[in-house]
Amino acid sequence: MDWTQQVIAYCERGDFGFWAEPVNAVTNAAFLAAAAVMAWRLRGLQGMALAWAMVAVLAAIGGGSFLWHTHAARWAGLMDVLPILLFILLYVFAATRDFLGLRWYWAVLAVLLFLPYAAAVSAGLGRLVPGLGANGAYASVALLIVIYALALRPRHPETALGLLTGAAILAVSLGFRMLDGPVCDVFPLGTHFMWHLLNAAMLGWMIEVYRRHRQRVGPA
Repeated sequence: MDWTQQVIAYCERGDFGFWAEPVNAVTNAAFLAAAAVMAWRLRGLQGMALAWAMVAVLAAIGGGSFLWHTHAARWAGLMDVLPILLFILLYVFAATRDFLGLRWYWAVLAVLLFLPYAAAVSAGLGRLVPGLGANGAYASVALLIVIYALALRPRHPETALGLLTGAAILAVSLGFRMLDGPVCDVFPLGTHFMWHLLNAAMLGWMIEVYRRHRQRVGPA
């Protein structure tokens, strides 16, 4: 694969200029803003190492996505995807250990199982929803959040509700991501920028759910 190859992947981009996607590029500031808000909310709290790691990765998501929407090269696409995957894996570990109260090695196993889970669910959803494509991976994340929420509901209803709220925001966000191509002819700006804004809010909210849980019940 030629990692320097440029691609047009979003409605807003019409050429390979650095600022060919100005709105998609600038709205990545939402990730930095969400990271800053959560850093402020975590200040002075003990036992929040994982939450701080999530904040750092959230900021990296904004940086990686900015590179992708300005350079439009395959290497930049990798910089966009990797921080998102890292955030998911961090959260799976945190949710398994601190929400479900399982030992660290079960949390590591959950992390290792995520990719095969996502691949299987994405393939299944792809058969049910034609054209879903890569969005199936994000849909599998929303489903996984719901599964954790249902498992937590009897013991930690507040945390479960927080997770369901996050899954709902992600579902709406994913809808805007999927609409970007279909609306291109009537709305040349596209809708991908809404994926940035809502996803930034959702990821910040997920860190807040973790913060509130740890404050409420303490470490597992």
